[in-house]
Formats: sequence, structure tokens, C-alpha cells
Amino acid sequence: MASPELSVIIPVHNESANIAPLCGRLLPVLNRITSRWEVIFVDDGSRDDTLDLIRAQSLKEPRIGAVSFSRNFGKEIAIAAGLDHARGDAVVIADADLQHPPEMIETFVERWKEGYDMVYGQRTDRSDETRAKRGFAHLFYRLFARFGEIELPPGAGDFRLIDRKGVDVLRALGEKARFSKGLYAWIGFKSTGVPFVVEERLHGATKWSFRKLFRFAFDGIAAFSTAPLRIWTYLGFLISFLAIATAVYFLVRTMLFGTDLPGFPSLIVSVMFFSGIQLMSLGIIGEYVGRIFAEVKRRPLYVVSERLGGAAEVGTGLVPDGSRMMRRV
Repeated sequence: MASPELSVIIPVHNESANIAPLCGRLLPVLNRITSRWEVIFVDDGSRDDTLDLIRAQSLKEPRIGAVSFSRNFGKEIAIAAGLDHARGDAVVIADADLQHPPEMIETFVERWKEGYDMVYGQRTDRSDETRAKRGFAHLFYRLFARFGEIELPPGAGDFRLIDRKGVDVLRALGEKARFSKGLYAWIGFKSTGVPFVVEERLHGATKWSFRKLFRFAFDGIAAFSTAPLRIWTYLGFLISFLAIATAVYFLVRTMLFGTDLPGFPSLIVSVMFFSGIQLMSLGIIGEYVGRIFAEVKRRPLYVVSERLGGAAEVGTGLVPDGSRMMRRV
């Protein structure tokens, strides 16, 4: 059987209410583009009947497949698994909640056929988000632009088309703490953006809490910059300079006016301040050391419990094999 021309990767986590509506809109679009397509759902440890509904869709349309994780590994890992299993000449990544309009895939493919290796959706506004979330996103992109080693296109996310040569490069990147937006930009290739309006989520609620967003943002900066480590070096030099200047000031003052009785409150404040600085710097160093620890263990990115459809023809990750675990390559 000929390999697909176009693969669509859709990470899902407790998205049972969105599976049928998504397929209802997505499949006609793919049929208009080409007859050689496949859809790969990556079930990221869903606790509802998401996988059962995908299985029902696969029975009706064999070109729909799935990779089901043994537990929740996170969206970034789900995207990596989808890239491992996609066989198409071009691969599209989209969300299951229909905030990424499937009709945009036609435009992506047109730009791809014009010679672009990476075509990304570029959201035109964030009016659907809260003011706090918009402010957090704006701050993150400013910090990343200032300290990151690469530049992120404004408004670009995971909704994009990637040529096969770009997919092969991404598959070769085995890092555990993945920040896909940064990896897309890091690999380079000829890219272009396509503006689009984010639609309202069809069913359910977002899985991204502020805690998860903050962690994701820190992962992104830590993965593409050592600025957090350098900041504490600069701060150490600044504090040392202030300490020397303060010592000179008190030396001169003592020689001219004698010794005053030292103040207990100022001493306690100074000790607490410098203790806090030391703990924060150790925390930043610990974050980087923790990432090194995760990398050197060389565990697989994910564990697969089941495969459906065309995804079953491609074996990657760890899968159960009787009483032992076997690496599939």
C-alpha cells in the first residue's frame, strides 16, 4: 500500500465529546485535498471513553488510527509520539477541540506545494482569553525574545504543517523536557505563517491551568537559554560590590565618628535577604540539574498500551510484550 501523502496528528485527553464532530469536519477536508491521507489520534491516557469512540471511527474509516498511552505523559510527548507514527509526506498537527479549524489545512497544503517546508497557523487575536492569561503570554514571549537562542514567530502554536524532512529531524531530537514551539523554530527550514481566528472550544474546558502554563513557560526558557543561570552570576557580582562598598562606608564612618551599637533588626533582615537569594539561586541550578538527571536516565518518551489502524504498522516507544517490555524501532 502506498504511503499517505498527508498525515494529521491529533493529541487527545478526555475529549470524547469532540471526536465525532471533529471527524465530521475533518474528513471531508482531507478528501478534498487527497485520497492518500491518514489521521492519527494520540490518546494521552484519557480516563473517559475517548479511545472507544476513536475505535468506532476507525472501524468506519480504516485511514483513522490511534496510539494510546499507558498513562498521561503530556501534550508535548503526545505530539512527539504522533510524529513517530506519522507516515505522510507532510504532517499536520491540530487540536481536537476544533479551535484549530480543519478547513485551514487546505491552505497549509497549498503553501506546502508552493515550496514551504513549515506552514504554521498564526492566531490574529487573543480576545477569547482572560486579561491575566494574555498578559502572561505577552511577558513570556518578551522574555523568550530577550533571552532565548532562537526567535519564535508571534502568534504561532502547534497548529501547523511540517514537511517530511522536518519531521525526520524532529524525530531525531530525543530530549525529555520538550518545548515543541522552540523545536519547530530551532530546526529551521523555509517557513511561512497563515493568519487564522481561533474558534470557540466545542466541548469541555482547557486542560491548561496557570500552574501548568508557568511550568511550560519555564521549560521553554530553560530548554533554549542559560539566562536564568547567568542572572544569578550577575546578581552575585552586584551583591559583592554592594558589600564591599558598605564595608568601606562603615570603615570610614568608624574612623571619623566612632562605633555605633549595631542594630538587631537590620542584621536579621540582611541574613534573611541573603538566605533567600541563595535558596533561589540553588533552586534555579537544581532545575537545570534535574533536567540533566532526566536526560541521562535515557528512558523512552512514552509507553504505548495499544495501537489502532495505520499507526499499528509503525512501532516506536515501549509497548507491552507479555511479562516484559520491548523497545520497538
